[in-house]
Amino acid sequence: MRLPTLILAFLLAGATTALAQQFPPQPAARQMGSESEHDACYPDVVKFCQAELSTNQDDVSAMLACLQRNRTSISEQCQGVLAGTVGTTDTPAH
Repeated sequence: MRLPTLILAFLLAGATTALAQQFPPQPAARQMGSESEHDACYPDVVKFCQAELSTNQDDVSAMLACLQRNRTSISEQCQGVLAGTVGTTDTPAH
């Protein structure tokens, strides 16, 4: 009788741990990228990603996927951010 109870306890503990690891918290949008990167892409996010904004405005992965889907329509500045060539730092080089 004790063995099935222990097995059930281990299974429940494992399931709880698996669920906790499955959904990591999303960082706030401002924590991803620099301020200049945010400024370059924010108008495009507002224009092309309304569905993602209304679902979860802090889901950075969804916003990036949306921008990628609309890459041919977004601004050149935001295209540069997605390519990693614009706004990689907020501080000017000395």
